[in-house]
Amino acid sequence: WLENTGLSYGIIILILTVAIKLVLSPLTFKNYLSSAKMRVIKPEVDEINEKFKDADPMKKQQATMDLYRKTGVNPFSGCIPMLIQLPILYAMFRFFPSSIQLRHEPFLWADDLSSYDSILSLPFSIPAYGDHVSLFTILMAVSMFFYTIYNTNQMPQQNQPGMPNMKVIMYIFPFMMLFFFNGFASGLSYYYFLANVFSIGQMLVIKN
Repeated sequence: WLENTGLSYGIIILILTVAIKLVLSPLTFKNYLSSAKMRVIKPEVDEINEKFKDADPMKKQQATMDLYRKTGVNPFSGCIPMLIQLPILYAMFRFFPSSIQLRHEPFLWADDLSSYDSILSLPFSIPAYGDHVSLFTILMAVSMFFYTIYNTNQMPQQNQPGMPNMKVIMYIFPFMMLFFFNGFASGLSYYYFLANVFSIGQMLVIKN
């Protein structure tokens, strides 16, 4: 339907991204609200953990669940929006590299949205990266990094011994995507870049 308007596919991807994000905005708000509530009650959760650190784990769990119930907090509500978005992310991941409509469709510096956009050819090949530099992939990784910084600042800090530092893992993830997406369709990296930028904007609006 958007193709029949005569717009370029770069603009169509932009419209598609905005439409998807607007449809999912109630879930985004719910996710942010859940994180905010968890931050508010974190001191009380820490008190429970300290009080029952040498007691039966079931007693600590029961006390924690009682606190959640009294304050109206669902610790799993933040996971539900992410699970609902997974099919959309997977669909886009499958669509952009194999879409016939995107073949040889240029946008900005990309000559073909169904293939990678190369702004620099390297005289050598880097293992797991390739012999070229994709600008859309760099923009996607940078936007994901800033979104991760903003998003993790909204998460309550977990201090459980023996548990991995999830914030560190989330900071490494954008760097890994830089390697993984360098040879993928530029339309896919462009979509994820737009989605990250729009998500940051949504979070700022919700926070205000």
